[in-house]
This record gives sequence, C-alpha cells and structure tokens, in this order.
Amino acid sequence: MPSPRLFGRGTWPEARRVADVLRKETVGGALLLIATVLALIWANSPWSDGYASLRDATFGPHRLHLDLTLGQWAADGLLAIFFFVAGLELKREFVAGDLRDPRRAALPVTAAVGGMIAPAVIFVLLNRGTGDGALQGWAIPTATDIAFALAVLAVISSHLPVALRTFLLTLAVVDDLLAIVIIAVFFTSDLSLVPLLFAALTLGLFTVLVQRRVRSWWLLLPLAVITWALVHASGIHATVAGVLLGFAVPVVRSPAAGGPEAGPGLAEHFEHRFRPISTGFAVPVFAFFSAGVAVGGLNGLGDALRDPIALGIVAGLVGGKTIGIFTATFAMSRFTHAKLDESLSWIDVFGLAQLAGIGFTVSLLIGELAFGAGSLRDEHVKVGVLTGSLVAAVLATVVLRLRNRTYRRLHEAESADRDGDGVPDVYQADPTG
Repeated sequence: MPSPRLFGRGTWPEARRVADVLRKETVGGALLLIATVLALIWANSPWSDGYASLRDATFGPHRLHLDLTLGQWAADGLLAIFFFVAGLELKREFVAGDLRDPRRAALPVTAAVGGMIAPAVIFVLLNRGTGDGALQGWAIPTATDIAFALAVLAVISSHLPVALRTFLLTLAVVDDLLAIVIIAVFFTSDLSLVPLLFAALTLGLFTVLVQRRVRSWWLLLPLAVITWALVHASGIHATVAGVLLGFAVPVVRSPAAGGPEAGPGLAEHFEHRFRPISTGFAVPVFAFFSAGVAVGGLNGLGDALRDPIALGIVAGLVGGKTIGIFTATFAMSRFTHAKLDESLSWIDVFGLAQLAGIGFTVSLLIGELAFGAGSLRDEHVKVGVLTGSLVAAVLATVVLRLRNRTYRRLHEAESADRDGDGVPDVYQADPTG
C-alpha cells in the first residue's frame, strides 16, 4: 500500500472551487490593504480628531443594548458576516469537500492547532511577570488573515500549487473558528441566560427553515438578525452567532431534490451571496475602524514596540506561527509515515508557515476584547499586529520568491488540458489525488 502524501493533489471540482474562492479573497485582501492604509494615514494626519470622532460616533436602540459606536458595529456586527461565511466554508469542506476524508482533514487541523499553541506560548513567555493583566492578550497572535495572506501572494506573483493554497485557505478558516471558540470561552463576562435561551429558540427556528431548504430572505434574515442581537445581549461576543448560523445551513441538496449529485446546496448558495459582502465590505470597514493607530513618529513607534505586549505579538506572529505550523506538519509526516508530495520540498512548507504569520482581522478583534478599544495597550496591540504581519509577509515573500520558478512549472503542469475538455489532464490521470 503506497504511503499517504502530504499536500497531494485533490479532486478537480475541489481545486476549481478553491481557485474561485481564492480569487475573491485576493480582491478582498486588496480592499483590506487599502482600508488599512487609509485608516493609518487619517489617524496620523492633522485631521486625526475627525477619524476618532467618526469611529466613536454612537447610534442604535438603547433599550436593546445596541447603542454602539461605529467601531463596535463593525466589530460586533459586520464581523458576524465574516464568521458566517467562515462557518459555511468550514462545514462545506468537511461535509462535501476533500476534507471529508479524515486523512486529508488531519493535516490542516493539526497545523492550525500547532499554529495557535506556539504563538500563545511565546506571548506568555515574553509577558509573564509583567503584571497589569498583560497575559489577557495571549490569544492575539494566534489567527491568520487569509485575505491579507492571499493579497501578498498576488503581489509576489507566486504560482503556489493548488494543494498548498487549499491548505492555507483551510488552515486560516480552521484557526478563525478556533479563535471564535477562544472568544466565546475566555472573553465572555456577565453571561445573561434569558437572552441566550431566546437566541437558542430563534437559532433553532432558523435551522429548521434552512434544513427544509427555505431560501426566503424575508424569513431567514430577520431570524438571523434577531439571533445576533440576542447573542450580543447575552454577553457572548456577537460574532459567535455568525458561526452558529453558518453551521446550521445544509451543504448538500435534500434527497427529494436529487441529493449530493444534484448540484450546489444551500450553503454554497449563501456563500456566493455573502462572500462578496464579507470580503468587499464587512472586513475592509472593520479594518478601517480598527487599524487607525496614531503612531506618533519613530519615537512613538519605538515606545510601542518596547511594550512586552507588542513584542509578544510580533514574536508570536513571525516566529510562533512558523514554528507551530511547520513543526505540526513535520510531526504529521514523522508519526504517520506520510511523505511530502514529490513535487514539493520542506522549504515550501516553511514559506507557507511564515505566510500564515500575517494576522490582522481576528488579532485586532481579540486585542480590543482583551484590553478595551481605544486604550493605550490596544494601540500597542495594533502596532504589534501591523509590524508582525509586515515582517511575516516580507520573510515569506523572500522564501516563496526563491521557489517561484518551481511553482510556475507546477502550475503549468496542473493547468495543461490537451484534450480540451475543460479538466486538466493531471486530474484525469489521478482523479483521487
């Protein structure tokens, strides 16, 4: 029996779907970068008070505890859309994608766990003994921002093989979901059971409707919004509602409609509708309101980076992510006797692990939850996240550019379609990967 392959080629339908997702995420990464740069320019301009006033403008019904600032609406409301799409994506991967095979799922899940543990450990080691609640930020450097990572890939023109891109996408989605678990468990205070019980009822009704393949937006959207509002009122971070709603949506068609072979299910339908909203609007707007830190020149930047919290974030993103993901992947190879695909080398895994050190959206969110939006430590968190992500991007660019000629050759081989049937020849020769 042949040894299992790490980063082996998957199926053609999955490769085509992943390529479509990555194209949209790359566009989202460009918008995310633009929003971040605009926020940094405005926050460090003579008109910085206008930026702060806009971010802190409050509106919403007070009786429902929804009198939030624009920054809070972006973090609590718009990011719920982002996590709804992440929930849809993860469920689809494990129910109908290549990752329904436990052997394929084990690698990105194990790498994601390793990529969360190592940065957290490094942050704790650098901040132990500092006091003043610094350790509350242990989870900040644990998440990968897939949109930013793919934007970097687009800039360096890397023809990264499909298997590595799929791994990066799945790893980022898994650690986003793990981050939501961390937020729900460690950043929930003053839990209110009554709104939580009502949220369970509305979520249950939403689940029943989508399981019956109801697509009527005038039924589903109000239920989703009410569920979000009740979760927010319960004291649990409202983005958790987005994940739960995503998990409720069925992936395959019902048997009466032809089952899995009858085409895309409701989850894919919702993903096509909401991913553009998530990548094109929700995440960039959140970035705009969260990334605007007043650096205060080189002296201010130096002061921020001398803070052990910022140092822990930079070290966690740059070193922890690389160590955690690479070590977990190597351990999978060593202890399962799986061999790296012959077209790749371990330097490819190392470069990919460095690329996963680009943290942004979830890191900034956790920083706000840990230290309070607008606090001095939250400002240092932003500096640490931006600096760590930039360093990780530069290092990954150096490594991956060195291998770009090899990636281009693999890309050409994977794309060759000599018989003109729309399916690359390599997938017909080895349809199961």
